[in-house]
Amino acid sequence: MIVITILGRIKIGMPESREELFRKFYSPPMADLPVPMATYLTRGASTPRMKEEPSLISLQAANEPPMKPAIISITLLFFLPLSAGAQTADEIVQKVLDARGGIEKIKAVESERVSGHVTFPQGMEGTFVVELKRPLKMRVEITIQGQKVIRVYDGHASGWMVNPFAETKDAQPLTSEDLKNISEESDFDGPLVDYQAKGHRIELAGKETLDDKPVYRLKLTNKNGNVRFYFFDAASFMLVKWEGTQKTEDQELPWESFFSDFHEVGGLKYPFRIDQGSPGTEIKQTLVTETIEIDPRIDNSRFMKPSPPGPSAPGAPHPPTAPPSPDPPQK
Repeated sequence: MIVITILGRIKIGMPESREELFRKFYSPPMADLPVPMATYLTRGASTPRMKEEPSLISLQAANEPPMKPAIISITLLFFLPLSAGAQTADEIVQKVLDARGGIEKIKAVESERVSGHVTFPQGMEGTFVVELKRPLKMRVEITIQGQKVIRVYDGHASGWMVNPFAETKDAQPLTSEDLKNISEESDFDGPLVDYQAKGHRIELAGKETLDDKPVYRLKLTNKNGNVRFYFFDAASFMLVKWEGTQKTEDQELPWESFFSDFHEVGGLKYPFRIDQGSPGTEIKQTLVTETIEIDPRIDNSRFMKPSPPGPSAPGAPHPPTAPPSPDPPQK
């Protein structure tokens, strides 16, 4: 699943601006989202809409020593209403992947192209195109007021960014912080697929409510120690929220994304609307997907070092695809 994160206040028309227009993509699955995040997260970072239930179920629970019968009896009496339907983290992960369309279909996709539009505060709008191709190749473009920002990763060890709103117009190498985690951004299988092989750890951190609906809260710690939380609808097992932090320049900000308007494309479920931003700041964006293409033909040259486009440079041509028919509203 693809997640685009555009972070920072965009100062259109100010050449001295060095703020990035794009930060970290996912997902979904990455499910999910390929967005690498920093480590110190608190429950206080959650939106006020979240309500917690006091439970913590870890994948390591099976390794705990047996309890005495008396303690077991007391525990059962106290937690019976909550634990009667309790599930493990691995069970939740399996149901999430199945709800998306199944791991076989997820892994069968060789390339994706996602296009749509993005809106910012104060009426600012733009369009975006994201191209992904195995293994781990990624190209992200966003066009605002005729200016195109480009972010590219070649799937190996090199990446570049062209930012016409910065002083330097030529393609600049991605920072070490970007390259450290960019393989997760470009992994459109998402962090939950084969998570153990990727070095991730997952815990079921509880069952809560979001907008008066029950959700499962999964905690994922990646191989670099970065932590993020995923919230899945307890009935549909669709991703409804992601929570973590984003780093821009020398500042780390809390970040959250909300996912909605799910449609099926090529047998897989995708969210066609993402509302995201940093709580307590003016940084907010809404991304609305218009088209998702499965296995389009994308030349490998699209993932090489880009040239700075002119103000009116046309986007790379690709065949139009009819938008998917809407699914029935989820309950």
